[in-house]
Amino acid sequence: MHPAIAAAFRRPPHLVRRRTVLAAGMTEREVDRLVRTGSWVAVRRGVYAERERVAALATRSERQRLHDDAAALATRLHHVRSHESAAVVWGMAIPLPATPVTHLTVPVPGDARSRPQRSRFRHGVKHHLAPYGPVDRPTTVDGVPVLGMARTAVDVAREHGLLVGVTAVDAALRAGVSATEVWDVVARMRSWPCVNVVRQAIELSDPGSESVGESLARLLVEELGRGRPETQFGLADDGRVAFVDLRLGRHLIEFDGRQKYGRDGGDGRAPEDVVWEEKRRQDWLCGHKLGMSRLVWDDVWGRGRDAARVRLEREVADTDARFGTDISDLAPYRVRQRRPPPAA
Repeated sequence: MHPAIAAAFRRPPHLVRRRTVLAAGMTEREVDRLVRTGSWVAVRRGVYAERERVAALATRSERQRLHDDAAALATRLHHVRSHESAAVVWGMAIPLPATPVTHLTVPVPGDARSRPQRSRFRHGVKHHLAPYGPVDRPTTVDGVPVLGMARTAVDVAREHGLLVGVTAVDAALRAGVSATEVWDVVARMRSWPCVNVVRQAIELSDPGSESVGESLARLLVEELGRGRPETQFGLADDGRVAFVDLRLGRHLIEFDGRQKYGRDGGDGRAPEDVVWEEKRRQDWLCGHKLGMSRLVWDDVWGRGRDAARVRLEREVADTDARFGTDISDLAPYRVRQRRPPPAA
């Protein structure tokens, strides 16, 4: 392989353009053969990645980033990445569409007459013609021009609706963005499409949710119509401290991600040891006359959501009947300080 091509594959974004390899002396037949035999993968027309790197992409966000990098490399328009394309650069965890769509915002003057609702979708890329300025905090992250976290969360909410929007705002707040910053972005969007969804998402947000699943679980609990659950509810007694994702009255709700029970779930313990410790933890918590429900991804996202809501209503009602809703007796055991974030 030509040294210039090998170097391009080694450095971010680990992609090469067809015109680059042709300029290095390769023929079109050679390029087509590499794609045909599977050594190279055409991420989009005229942009290639090595097969090994594509095969190593384990997560949906990594595949989104590859798609976005290829689209950005192929376009000649001045742009910044926005919406979920900016979210993956920032590391903001949100539910991503099954099929990657790259979002690029092309700037227009802030005082332009055209309303900022024009967009064009073509070949897997959505170009948004919209103004942005200092309040939107455009910056460069890992060499990629992106809009700031607050603007990214707002754009995601406008594009994908309330559930995804809340996860985006939660992610921004969890990363240190203030609610004031998000409201400042919204303030200039009086006539923008779906801005009312953003306002609802901000009102429903809570930085106490530590993952996408926890954010979606919180919204599911709110759909019961029994009030807003408390996030990161903690108890301490007899030298033991435990936190739970959500509390509604005397009922606890925990979201279980699959990774939690895997060998790579954080500390390398065997899955059976993780399950056993989790059982002991739940028994200890419920020993304080508390009920508990556990939710998984299929309960909070997709077709299983309705069934999970019915189950939650039944389980919460059972806890209310057995123990009531008052938790004043737990005051001596309450832990007011949120648990520290998981170690990197």
